[in-house]
Amino acid sequence: MTVKDYFFCGIGGSGMMPLALIVAGQGHRVAGSDRSLDQGRTAPKFDWLRARGIGLFPQDGSGVTHADQIIVASTAVEGTVPDIVAANQVGAQRLRRADLLAELFNAAPMGIAVGGTSGKSTVTGMIGWIFHALGCDPTVMNGAVMKNFASPDAPFASALVGEGDAFISEVDESDGSIALYAPDIAVLNNIALDHKSMEELRDLFGAFTAKARVAVLNLDNDEVARFPCTNAITYSLGGVAADLMARDIVERPDGVDFTVNGHSVSLQVPGKHNVSNALAALAAAQAAGLDLADAARAISGFVGLRRRLEVAGSAKGVTVFDDFGHNPDKITATLRTLHAFAGRLLIFFQPHGYGPLKQMGHELIATFAREMAAQDALILCDPVYFGGTVDRSVGSAQIVEGIVAAGRKATHLPERDACGDWLADHALLGDRIVIMGARDDSLSAFALRLVDRLSA
Repeated sequence: MTVKDYFFCGIGGSGMMPLALIVAGQGHRVAGSDRSLDQGRTAPKFDWLRARGIGLFPQDGSGVTHADQIIVASTAVEGTVPDIVAANQVGAQRLRRADLLAELFNAAPMGIAVGGTSGKSTVTGMIGWIFHALGCDPTVMNGAVMKNFASPDAPFASALVGEGDAFISEVDESDGSIALYAPDIAVLNNIALDHKSMEELRDLFGAFTAKARVAVLNLDNDEVARFPCTNAITYSLGGVAADLMARDIVERPDGVDFTVNGHSVSLQVPGKHNVSNALAALAAAQAAGLDLADAARAISGFVGLRRRLEVAGSAKGVTVFDDFGHNPDKITATLRTLHAFAGRLLIFFQPHGYGPLKQMGHELIATFAREMAAQDALILCDPVYFGGTVDRSVGSAQIVEGIVAAGRKATHLPERDACGDWLADHALLGDRIVIMGARDDSLSAFALRLVDRLSA
């Protein structure tokens, strides 16, 4: 194998870090930079990367020094970023993150790609765990930390490097890069408005499933159900006839039980949406030739992903959840899971950018208005922003105005710390506080600080 020299611009990102770990695990030289590192945020993550032999540099171009380096950056990285400027000056090759991932994925004997608006990371983690538990030694590329593989020595286990045939990866439609992948098995959970128009999404996902040997399709999603099923394994919670069907669903606060085609499953993650995610994972395992009964037993050992309705802690009769919910589908799944059991919700939402608010602001308003109970209360801070050019014409204040106009309780406080004060002051015995948002690792620390404050 020819050892290559990779430099990851934005190495701490949820899509970039696992890819860097896989490349390093395959024996290549890896270094990188990150704006969060320069700003002093999420230090433990970068300390862990250093401990794994990955060199870290300021994002000032100082780490890009010679033409043999391959500079890996997302499509969102602007040409004025110093690392990109330095790469152009020394003549280093620039490679999009998605291009590198597709290159590795397409080279694998069995590529299992997980696509869809919501649930990609969870389904990827479930498939990865099934393959690992059944001795298949997979490589897994995930956008979230998989708690099954996390340990004190690997606290940020969003990737797994194995020697088996399977390369299991979530794939992204937001920048159109899903078209780069040639999956043996293509999993499609759902299609809903997020980064692109519905017309664009239908075209992208249609091509994605059509090129696979087997497509795994969720017939409970109206958009997905329109796709041809000639090369498909289908699944459903029971609303329509499908190849894999869930029956006897019983929700628990910490999980959910069900049967699939006569096999019992006891998930350790809650919510009916996770039953659907599990069906997708089981269908993918079956498409790969694994026995459904074995896979059903294995998935019961899946313990979830970090920041997917994860309990941050409890104090004074109040439980705080840390959650990745940021688009209508994910927010709906979280709120419905929590509303299956009694108790008021205090919901904190940090939008993951001004762009997403402009794209789906009306849908977010409709989602909160529909899914909040009368006694629930929502508080929004301003969208996450770490620099760069952005259109700020739609902000959190407009979202709150729309939710209030729809008859729900909502408040806008620009600063996140002020929102934390508000939550601590308003929490009562039996309440559940949900910290929601994406693209900001510091939200987990915010949730933990809130638990500490409630304790005090």
